Amino acid sequence: MKDFPIPVRAIGPGSQPVDEDQLAVLDMPRDMPTFEMPRVPERIPAEVMLGARDLLGRWLEQLNAWDERTTPGPQLDLAGTSPPVLEVVNQVLGEGEVAIRVSDVPELRIQESVFSGLWRCLQLGPTGELQRDWLEAGPVPAVVLQRARDAAADTLREAELPPGAMNSPALLAEIEARRRDVAPGAPAGTINLTLLPMTPDDHQVVERALPVGPVAMISRGFGNCHVTSTLTRDVWRVQFFNSMQTLILNTLELVRVPEAAIAAPEDLADSRQRLAELVQWMGESAADSAA
Repeated sequence: MKDFPIPVRAIGPGSQPVDEDQLAVLDMPRDMPTFEMPRVPERIPAEVMLGARDLLGRWLEQLNAWDERTTPGPQLDLAGTSPPVLEVVNQVLGEGEVAIRVSDVPELRIQESVFSGLWRCLQLGPTGELQRDWLEAGPVPAVVLQRARDAAADTLREAELPPGAMNSPALLAEIEARRRDVAPGAPAGTINLTLLPMTPDDHQVVERALPVGPVAMISRGFGNCHVTSTLTRDVWRVQFFNSMQTLILNTLELVRVPEAAIAAPEDLADSRQRLAELVQWMGESAADSAA
């Protein structure tokens, strides 16, 4: 028998020499967050379920009549809602990816529901007492942008330049020039601080020229995105953290509101449809409970 003319080499796991310098990589997220209709506990009295359904049904009517291109998002005041009905409303709306806090007085705490662009809003007084409770629809609640703009000035703060400041003077001049071009609906002007050659003194200069404003937002997805207003109008800090809470991208955005924190028009349209399905389901559930 003749020798086989092609040399045979072992392949597969264990057949190759082990490289001591193996490449280390971060684990990728295994689960992608997807929409899931909220669940409510069983054994809710039919009258409570119907009260919550009717409340959300009134809001749905406002949403269906709303033209987001020309008018602000509709609001539904929850003052006077009975605690059992309000509890069911909170449960079926759930908690979405975006949370907002406005820290000055009166304080605002806002949570996006699982329906993108539908927000649960609370206003608190100086001692933490509840002053206002409402639902609002829109890319972001209007009061958030108003409070961010009211607290801000049209210019950057003056900041002394320490000896180690190298690139911050040119950066501040660029921010001031580009900020004048910000207009409603215009795309964001982004300045990537992660890629700029910045000394510690440069970062201090930027922080002093752009103090933190009252609005803080966090958007949770694959990691977290922190969005913070500054005391210069239409200038926002937008920082991205990975799942290990390591800062991976540090930017300034010159825009009315950063896109990372707002609901897109197609998301709002989808939320209307899903809210209609929820309202219908709540009515059927109440009927089954009464039967």
